[in-house]
Amino acid sequence: MDLVVLSRLQFGLTNIYHFLFIPLTLGLSAFVAYMQTRYYQTRDETFHMMTKFWGKLFLINIAIGVVTGIVNEFQFGMNWSEYSRFVGDIFGAPLALEALLAFFVESTFIGIWIFGEGKMPEKAHLAAIWLVAIGASTSALWILLANGWMQHPVGYTINEETGRAQLTDFLAVVSNPKGWLFFWHTLMAGFATSSFFILGISAYHLVRKQYVELFKRSMSMAALVGFLTSTLILFTGHTQGQYTYETQPMKFAAIEAHWETAQPASFSILTIGDLSGKREVWSIRVPYFLSFLACNHFDCEVRGVNDLQAEYQAKYGPGDYVPLMVVTYWSFRIMMTMGLLMILASLFLLILTARRRPIENAKWLRWGPWLIALPYIANISGWILTEMGRQPWLVQGLLKVEDGVSPNMTIGQILVSLISYTLVYSALVVAMFYLTRKVAIAGPEAALHESVDIIPTLGYAEEE
Repeated sequence: MDLVVLSRLQFGLTNIYHFLFIPLTLGLSAFVAYMQTRYYQTRDETFHMMTKFWGKLFLINIAIGVVTGIVNEFQFGMNWSEYSRFVGDIFGAPLALEALLAFFVESTFIGIWIFGEGKMPEKAHLAAIWLVAIGASTSALWILLANGWMQHPVGYTINEETGRAQLTDFLAVVSNPKGWLFFWHTLMAGFATSSFFILGISAYHLVRKQYVELFKRSMSMAALVGFLTSTLILFTGHTQGQYTYETQPMKFAAIEAHWETAQPASFSILTIGDLSGKREVWSIRVPYFLSFLACNHFDCEVRGVNDLQAEYQAKYGPGDYVPLMVVTYWSFRIMMTMGLLMILASLFLLILTARRRPIENAKWLRWGPWLIALPYIANISGWILTEMGRQPWLVQGLLKVEDGVSPNMTIGQILVSLISYTLVYSALVVAMFYLTRKVAIAGPEAALHESVDIIPTLGYAEEE
């Protein structure tokens, strides 16, 4: 019942729930925009049905995703007021731009897209969904630039009188490599998540031989995008790891359970530690490979946790600067395992959809819906790794987590809000799953026929 632990649990809970929806909407909006573009180009009714069907599933997830995201911003002022006071002059800028330049565009044009079909020029209606997709990506960019600053602070100075971080170079914050690496990695994850979402639902209908042409097209499209983006995730993740080696060496060492500085350094396939999490008991390692991952050559020095702990104590004062290694170690490996499975599964499906044999007759399709879980597990593991690997820092090298909590909160207040959020968010997840499953099973005909011509209905009511 520690105030800091409970605050961390609450923020982690709300962020994980929020991140269940964001990657899907990030990629699915672009899929829907492309499908609608193809419909306007070809007048093929199959593309129209695809647009309506996948568009409705997109709307369900974005509606709940927006609700869960609003809570996060309130927490900065209510639960983490000391953090907000410290970084508000810097952190507030990208968040304000996210709201003004991205979220308003996204929310405005999604309304135009929902209600504007048949009531405005087709090109304007098509532009609306593309602006939604661009707005979603831009929104992610500003948020990840803000998070990138927390991981690797740049373009700031510390005001000695107030103790606050002040912005001195906005361009440095905007061009922060950490934020851009986060963005490209997350963007690819969004497209991969939506690809496997489409693959799973398409497999469900194909095995039942329902709307075969529509779901064959959807599967073929998603398999290609899923393979490309899953592969790109591997490369962007590798680049991100090398930048972590340079800017957050403790996180890099903790990910690999790398205790002692070594040159060259071996890569851990499996490491078992003691109950304290501070000592290795047994491991299987690949010689030289960690050095290659860190520097792209096999003779690179990788500093170990023990040396870094001593260095940080000398620099920042007494304390434990080692993240919870069991979390960083295993979250990375779960993420990597899911990523490799995604590459193999999407490649397999890509090859099968390219062949001339009827894919709907394949017996393995009945297992297809389980593919949807792969990117979700990878996304959650990656987010936990990113945030837990930074501990004990809230802002790397500048502000510890324990110093960012609101000073006037009580354990009772946090406990009540934590339980309340858990219950409400659990209900939202159940609602999202229920609605998504219902629409997915109902198929494209239901989505197509649920469109309501609002304006004529209102006109008829007025005449009556």
